[in-house]
Amino acid sequence: MWIWSGSDLKLRLTLRVAIVSTLCFAVISGYFLVEADRSVRGRIAAVADVAAKTLELQQSKIQWLNNARSDFPDLDSVAATVMTPGLCIAFRSNSGEISQRFCGGAQADQAAPPLAFAALYRRLFDPGRETVRQVVSRGIAVGEAVAWIDPAVPTAEAWHDAGRLMAVFMIALPLLCALVYAALARALRPTRQIRDGLERIAAGDLAARLPPFDLAELSAIGDVFNQLAERLAAALSDRNALTQKLILVQDEERRHLARELHDEFGQSLAAIRALAASARQTAAADCPPLLAECDGIARTATGMMETLRGALFRLRPPDVDELGLAASLEGLVAGWNGRSRGQPRFEITISGSFERLAASVGANLYRIVQEALTNAAKHAGATRVLLRLEMREAAPGGGDSAIVLAIDDDGQPGDSQGDPQLKSGLGLLGMRERVAALGGRLSFETGQPSGSSLRVIVPVAASREAAPVERAA
Repeated sequence: MWIWSGSDLKLRLTLRVAIVSTLCFAVISGYFLVEADRSVRGRIAAVADVAAKTLELQQSKIQWLNNARSDFPDLDSVAATVMTPGLCIAFRSNSGEISQRFCGGAQADQAAPPLAFAALYRRLFDPGRETVRQVVSRGIAVGEAVAWIDPAVPTAEAWHDAGRLMAVFMIALPLLCALVYAALARALRPTRQIRDGLERIAAGDLAARLPPFDLAELSAIGDVFNQLAERLAAALSDRNALTQKLILVQDEERRHLARELHDEFGQSLAAIRALAASARQTAAADCPPLLAECDGIARTATGMMETLRGALFRLRPPDVDELGLAASLEGLVAGWNGRSRGQPRFEITISGSFERLAASVGANLYRIVQEALTNAAKHAGATRVLLRLEMREAAPGGGDSAIVLAIDDDGQPGDSQGDPQLKSGLGLLGMRERVAALGGRLSFETGQPSGSSLRVIVPVAASREAAPVERAA
């Protein structure tokens, strides 16, 4: 309301304190000005009372002595005792004529106030108005004792007092703001830790925790933060475990489907080829015109067997646990290069050792590469695909080892992004699920006007296993 949105909390609160302090100063200054005016009014009223009493005594004395020639009114004695700078006293007869008047001069060293302040002060307090007391003799009013003060005198005094208050305020306000800002900065220092913790959570570090704080409010926020982080870590762990089970079920279903196709459909195709060969031998002896049809049946069966072999290879890839991840990926790239006849061209670069890699990690990474290469070749129309696999060992100062997988292609990102296979099944969503199950991170970026980059980082410190024992033949 008072402060622009998006500003620093310490600055907001400090400015609000400054505004409230300014309002308080204005109220206090107004109070002092009112009290000063009331004091002046009381002093003038007292002077008017003294003058009226003195004049009444003079009237009584004249009547008692029956001295008609006595000087009346005589305000010399009153003026000598009560006169102050700017004060005026006078006697005004019933006819309105001023018979006697005394005025004290203004102080020469009093600085003149600004015109705006003088006009405002005179409008609010009217310092020049008169105080009148009747002079009564034997129950009859013979005149009035009048007292007033030159408006310039109380106006100058008010400005002088306000100036001193202003000087004190101009010194105290910056000091107060500085102290408030420093206190707020110290009190809100834990908010940096809270922000850092939230940034770590946003980056995927669910081990982030906040320490207890001195302030009860911040300590309550820290407790809720820690509980939320613990629940989020537990939920993510359960999700990863469920994802791993689903992936295992999916892979097992694929292996089962591959066995069924190999045992049933493969044997049927082999039988068709055998029958075609037998029919060709019979046709060569008895009916030569049927040789072409027999050869066509054999070629069709052979083509279907090649297609089946490719499907079986995709459904049930080489056993990564036995061949190793590096050898399996090299075979996958070689197979793509053989089938594509040079278009697209696949390249692979492997650095590091993957012999002791956990079987689940190797199988999932193989599936991720398999899907990425399929997307680049078939859906993005890439002419060049570069695959890099690196085992990044842990640094001497700490940290975990990690597998870094990078796949770059020059395909059309618009086609790959719009393809539904990248958004369902074993597309980009499936790859993300596999990487999440391994506790890793995946990023996918598209270039302009073409090309895309896939980056996968998987920690392996907790997933290394002992080298598999060789099985007897």
